[in-house]
Amino acid sequence: MTVTIYHNPKCGTSRNTLELIRNAGIEPTIVEYLTHPPSRETLASLIQRAGLTVRDAIREKGTPFAELGLDDPMLSDAQLIDAMIEHPILINRPFVDTPMGARLCRPSELVIDILPSPQKGPFTKEDGEVVIDEHGKRVR
Repeated sequence: MTVTIYHNPKCGTSRNTLELIRNAGIEPTIVEYLTHPPSRETLASLIQRAGLTVRDAIREKGTPFAELGLDDPMLSDAQLIDAMIEHPILINRPFVDTPMGARLCRPSELVIDILPSPQKGPFTKEDGEVVIDEHGKRVR
């Protein structure tokens, strides 16, 4: 069973997602996508399998999105993916790929739905929000 997280260690949502994976007893493959971006094919597959449009998968905040003119509605998905590969900071995060599917985990607890193992204990996000109670059950 392979679980892969496309991770940015500077991102709180990405760190929370990674810890939720580990809270399920899984040590994932960690791809720091800013230094090791996915291939064009992998990125397109992740986006498609997550049920997103390419535009849904682009991060605007803190990126060169506007400077590159990526808000142009005439740009094709292929052109947008090319920009994401050339500037990995444009890839929204974190994507997680498991045998149960792929997901853009924003918020981080979306990862729970695609993990093949249940949560093993309590989990609280970095901001103090309780996500998993002391019995390993999701708090809604």
